[in-house]
This record gives sequence, structure tokens and C-alpha cells, in this order.
Amino acid sequence: MNITVKLFARFKEAAGTGKLTLTLPNEATLGDLLAALPEKTGNLGLSARQTILSVNQEFATPDTVLSDGDEVAIFPPVSGGSDSEKFALSAQEISADAVSKLVTHPHTGAVVNFVGVVRNVSDGKAVVSLEYEAYREMALAKMKQVANEARQRWPEIVDIAIVQRIGHLETGDIAVVIAVSSGHRHQGCFEACQYSINRLKEIVPVWKKEIGPDGEEWIEGDHNPSIRD
Repeated sequence: MNITVKLFARFKEAAGTGKLTLTLPNEATLGDLLAALPEKTGNLGLSARQTILSVNQEFATPDTVLSDGDEVAIFPPVSGGSDSEKFALSAQEISADAVSKLVTHPHTGAVVNFVGVVRNVSDGKAVVSLEYEAYREMALAKMKQVANEARQRWPEIVDIAIVQRIGHLETGDIAVVIAVSSGHRHQGCFEACQYSINRLKEIVPVWKKEIGPDGEEWIEGDHNPSIRD
């Protein structure tokens, strides 16, 4: 059977490609795929703690049985209108006002925004710019999941939008905007907004590379998602 494999961030750089196809025997597992992968890519430095796996855009484990035509993604821990507008990856500048308008309705009296901005220092090191990369299809699906989780916890919120920038960003650029609206300020909009940015940094497959005068480095988180995520 043929399996499509997508690689992201440092794994893509190490392999020299972001996509390849592996032929495996029927009923092979994700673990079998990982064992066969170095024959095509060389050693990617995959470790259980620092490697996240998905099959068909859902988190998976090495014992997951694969089927012909499956899409496997391998990536490091993530860095942190219509649905297509409210949950988006944008290569263009993000307007916080425009995102707010997506969740503003005649019956909403409160809108809370989180705006993430590229800073010029990280862990004491100077930062000149960032490069953001995403596993687009899964990222959009997980953004919607984050919104649904927030709605379950704070059912009085009215609407949520999440827009993440990808590509090259300079210091001062907006990297992400999350907007949450509700009828009144005490109906969960503050809490849902904070929850959403924290959860986004855990499970939405977006990575950033910090570029500074002393070199560049992929930044990885410490949350290792389970199949329940």
C-alpha cells in the first residue's frame, strides 16, 4: 500500500523535502513507517518526546494501523464571516480590527481580542525576524476544535475567530489574532480568549523559526498531544 508522508519544520529541512511516498505491506503500522523512513530521508533525529504524529489530520501513535492512501504527518511539538474567514492561515498582514468584525453581531456587547506580536528578543537572544510554517489542513481543523472546546466551556459566548500568520514576519508584525464575542463582558469572552491562545499553542500544528544575528532556530513547545487531543 502507498502512504503519503508530510514532514514539517526541522524534519523537512533535515530530509530536504516536505512530502514523499512510502510503499508498505498491508496492515503496517505507523511504527513500521517510522522504521522504514530513514531509507528515504536519512536520520531525521526522531524521538518519542519530540516527535508528533498524525494520520489523516488526527493525532496518532506508533501502533496505529495504516491503510492504503493514508496521509501521515510528522512534526515537532507546535510552537504555539464564514468558517474560511474565521479560521484562517494568512500570508498577508493581519488586521485585528478586521478579525474583531468577524465576531461582532447586533446582539454582541463585548469583544475580546488577543493579538500576538513578534518581539525583538527571546530567552535573552536578539530576534530580527520569524518564519512561520503550518500543516494547513490539520491546522484549520484544530483551530475549529479549539473554538468548539471553548464553546463547551463557556456556552454563553457568541462567536470566535482565529487567524494565524504564516511566512516571513518582522519584529512588530502581528503573528496571531483571536477574537471572542459575547452578549456581555461577564459571559466568558475573556476566559475563552485566554483558553484559545493557550490551546492553540498546544495542538495547532504551526511552528516558528527565530532568526537573529547569531543564527536561526526552530522553536518547539513542550506539550506532546495524545490521540484525545
